[in-house]
Amino acid sequence: MSEEISVTCSKCSSVWQNRGTTNCWSGDPDQAPPKPGNCPSEAYEEIVKKSFDGYRTVTEDAKIAFVAARVEGLCYQPVPGSDAVNARWTRVEDTVAFAKLMGYKKIGMATCIGLLDESERLAKILTAQGFEPVSVCCKAGSIDKLELGLSEADKVRPGTFEPACNPIAQAEICNRMGTDMNLIVGLCVGHDMLFNKHSKAPVSTIIVKDRVTGHNPIAVLYGQNFYYKRLQKQMVLPEEE
Repeated sequence: MSEEISVTCSKCSSVWQNRGTTNCWSGDPDQAPPKPGNCPSEAYEEIVKKSFDGYRTVTEDAKIAFVAARVEGLCYQPVPGSDAVNARWTRVEDTVAFAKLMGYKKIGMATCIGLLDESERLAKILTAQGFEPVSVCCKAGSIDKLELGLSEADKVRPGTFEPACNPIAQAEICNRMGTDMNLIVGLCVGHDMLFNKHSKAPVSTIIVKDRVTGHNPIAVLYGQNFYYKRLQKQMVLPEEE
């Protein structure tokens, strides 16, 4: 077996910043910057081509790829007299447009208990847009965290009853209700993985939980030279003894 080549497309950010283009995105392919040594377009060319061949078939994956690309085009509008474009839709509008073009009707929402208000606001929009929204809270069933094998010290408020999240139940309930598409509304890291794993319907994330930044986790990336510099200086969790 040949040695696998590690790919780091993020390194092309410097090329993008300096030239406004990369090898895989250029207005004129003949003038595109050269491929870096770890470019997946070359190192994994067979995977790229085989995957794209799948989009040419009559499958759900192909339809999702087609509709997603169409929504991307609809989201932006050209600026007259310029090669610039403006984004005109929010994530919520993108999601609504995608679901409509896919022909979805029943939309499941796997919601964190801390975002019930946001889920209800979203449900009103989905209803107004002609969908049937259904929502399942992470704490459904109200089973104590101790049943997972945790200790009292592992709870947010030790010594109190604290229900565990149950993302598999959220997924299975959505499956039972026959949702066409499911949206993650602020599930915890890990819980979102389990929901994605067990959901039969396609899943998209509408809200990423981040209590500190007001559910805007990208703020950490922009602030890592000041407020969040600690993330480059110290481990988030100490090494296990």
